[in-house]
Amino acid sequence: MKLIKPYTEILTPINGLEILQTIEKVARTCYKSEDKITEGSAEKMIQMLISRGHEAMIEFFDITVKFVCDRGVSHELVRHRIASFAQESTRYVNYSKGQFGGHLTYIIPEWLSLKEGEYSTVQEVVSVHSLKDDNNDIGIYAFSLLNSERNYLGLITEGWQPQQARSVLPNSLKTEINIKMNLREWRHFFKLRTALAAHPQMRELTIPLLKELQSKIPIIFDDIKYENN
Repeated sequence: MKLIKPYTEILTPINGLEILQTIEKVARTCYKSEDKITEGSAEKMIQMLISRGHEAMIEFFDITVKFVCDRGVSHELVRHRIASFAQESTRYVNYSKGQFGGHLTYIIPEWLSLKEGEYSTVQEVVSVHSLKDDNNDIGIYAFSLLNSERNYLGLITEGWQPQQARSVLPNSLKTEINIKMNLREWRHFFKLRTALAAHPQMRELTIPLLKELQSKIPIIFDDIKYENN
């Protein structure tokens, strides 16, 4: 069994200026003001569009991001309407196969004081933390995951199909999900999913992702603020 921290990966090649210039060309079609395109005009126009709430124009560019997270977080991700999803399937993926090393991978919760790679085996986590009253929550957590892995692999050995054996797997199971949304929907996504009311494991993913996109694409996400815990 492996324990890892969640992360995201932007799959779409990003050239921030080209994105703004494309949106400007689209938007100026509405006003037939293509003759006003100059160096720096795209930034000004996109800023004006967003400030006036005319965000339909920024729907003309999509970004695809891979999320590596636990299954519980993925259930929230797929609640977004204007998006495309491609997710690792527990119906068809058989984690007993050799490509997975005969073990499952789980996501370390944001609030748990456990570092990725801190222990060589999960059995070691269980044996160490079950003896520590102050960190016994780690031992309980790791023992639960260890049991779910043993039960899953045992059921596969007994002849269950992966889509049947997955019934014993917890929310902490690692999943990979690719999400494509246009820029307008990404703005809506970040306003919801970086807020203090969002789940801690969601914010662990979305705040760094927002910062990365803010650094890569001018203006589009600059007005989206978030609070630290």
